[in-house]
Amino acid sequence: MSRKLPLAGGETARTACARGLLRTGVEEKTGEVLSAAALAGRVGWAADLVSGMVAALLAGHWNATDVDVLAAGEDAGGRPLPSNAWMALRRLGWTVGPAEGIRVNDRIVRIAQEAAGRTLRAAKWRADLTAGVLATWPADPARRTPQEWDQVREAVPGGEYLPSSVIRGRTRQITAFVARYGRMPVNVFELEAAPRIARMLLLSACDGQQATLERADDAGRALLRLQLPTRPDPRSYKDWTWISCPISLPPTVPAGAVLHLPTLRIHRGRVRADLAYTHAAPKTRRSGHTVALGVDWGLNTLLSAGAARLHADGTIAALGAGGMFRAAGVLAKQHRLRRLSEHLHAKADHYQRLIGDDEQHALTARHQVLAEEIRHVSGRRSNLNDALARAAARWAVDQALAAGATVIYVEDLRSMEARGMGRTMNTRLSQAVRGQIADRMRHLAAEVGTAVVTVPARNTSKHCPQCLVPLRHRKAPDRPTVAGWTWALCGSCGWQGDRDQGAWRRIAARGLTHQTKTVTDRTSGAMVIRTVIDKLEAGAVITPEPRTSRTDRSKTGPTRQQTARPAPRRRRAPSPVSPSGPAGQRPQGHAHTDRTRLPRAADRNQGVTTISTPHRPRWATLGAGFHLHAHATPPRWADPIPDTTSDMGSLS
Repeated sequence: MSRKLPLAGGETARTACARGLLRTGVEEKTGEVLSAAALAGRVGWAADLVSGMVAALLAGHWNATDVDVLAAGEDAGGRPLPSNAWMALRRLGWTVGPAEGIRVNDRIVRIAQEAAGRTLRAAKWRADLTAGVLATWPADPARRTPQEWDQVREAVPGGEYLPSSVIRGRTRQITAFVARYGRMPVNVFELEAAPRIARMLLLSACDGQQATLERADDAGRALLRLQLPTRPDPRSYKDWTWISCPISLPPTVPAGAVLHLPTLRIHRGRVRADLAYTHAAPKTRRSGHTVALGVDWGLNTLLSAGAARLHADGTIAALGAGGMFRAAGVLAKQHRLRRLSEHLHAKADHYQRLIGDDEQHALTARHQVLAEEIRHVSGRRSNLNDALARAAARWAVDQALAAGATVIYVEDLRSMEARGMGRTMNTRLSQAVRGQIADRMRHLAAEVGTAVVTVPARNTSKHCPQCLVPLRHRKAPDRPTVAGWTWALCGSCGWQGDRDQGAWRRIAARGLTHQTKTVTDRTSGAMVIRTVIDKLEAGAVITPEPRTSRTDRSKTGPTRQQTARPAPRRRRAPSPVSPSGPAGQRPQGHAHTDRTRLPRAADRNQGVTTISTPHRPRWATLGAGFHLHAHATPPRWADPIPDTTSDMGSLS
């Protein structure tokens, strides 16, 4: 199969990853069919051999000198090191082998060197960050002065745009080391031990002598061939045999995509395959956009988004009222799981103090049960965050497609920290999954050629989107009993509305006016607008729509004929109160006559205090499941169509 991807004009090659599952395998020499458990056992034996060699490599080179040599990109002779980690390690002479008496081929050693090389290269950034923090250690680690912040940012590579939370986290780690040992650490390699090695096989470091991957006749299937051991301690090359494993490709993999060798890992007794593929996608542009989607973050209203258009004369107009992605129910469930996790951790710590060093203690079995329950709850929280991130990102990209936007502007909240806002608010901020949503959004938007650009979040909710005058915030007029200052009012131009609705207008306008200042971050590859320029910000205003006079009653069409006895399709007055039973007079409203009570999931009105209610939460009447907790409003990119059916006569 050809590894070159043909590209047309305006297309670029994009590499993505899909998950697959190896359900069975066939041993080519004997024709024996391997079950899923047997296949997982053989892959696990190979992964154990690789993990042992990777641990040996990291133990010998987990120091500042070797990491600096590898990160320098040159060998002893001054020649540039290859981009492949395993080739770079071999150029430097960092070799490794299996235990005595174990026989593996050279490709298995390649896998171990590739995994170790990637880990050592990733440690360089943490080493430079720790060195910069140690070199500019403040007088009070809990509170740096502005001058000390400037010093630490100058000492850290890329510190000018590094979130302050990253520096604070590294400072707390060093402070804990000082409290434990009574001295400052030398570098990150004394502060952190060598990382644990995952049991996986990086087949991308191999060639056809170890593994091959070809598409089958069916476009949705592929065949993976690889050599696996027949015993956990292979003594000769005869203990390695070729296994053929069919893989069902997910529907997200295009038919013309180029497949790459996957990464195999064991998960709950089954072999998972992380399959990389390259396909053609439209190119994204950093500038030249006329229609943009602005996305604002919130707590209960997780996302607020709307489109804006940049006209030829430089004015910017909003396209419709925008929409909201509300996830109060999902965040409430996440809050319950967090409280349960805290309770389990506290109980497990108490058991550990009682057990001490006594391995035969009576509470040892209970402590193991608690540890397993903690892992289970952590898995539920992780899965819930993944589902929420996928749903929110998919919603945002769909809004951009519906509006015809070629760019999505998202405010940059990486430096937001959960502190100083009260216990409840700090907890809700720390549980946000903004980073996952942004990553998912970039992934989905790249498939359709839509750019995702982060913009500074300064004053997006504070200033008016039409005149940039500071807004006054108050309770919403339609929700006077709900806590929070969600309504914004401008005393200059008279604009008023939800503060999140004003924020996405400001974000879209700021992105359109600053699009020529868009740059690509070297470390993450994400597009970002780093600073706000006052001259460009002055033009980042939304032009208000012309208002129509309510007194204008000019005739625009023929008068509709009216019957003598109009029968409205919608009842304008409620029916009398229903009797106690289903028989008798029709109940009020639109309830069915065969029901004495509304269904369980009928009440979905949720407020901002949903997740902080300790006893009888308002979401208790909701149905179970994810989709009943995630509410996405439909897009309204144009004025709603007026209802003309209310006064119509009888259809009979």
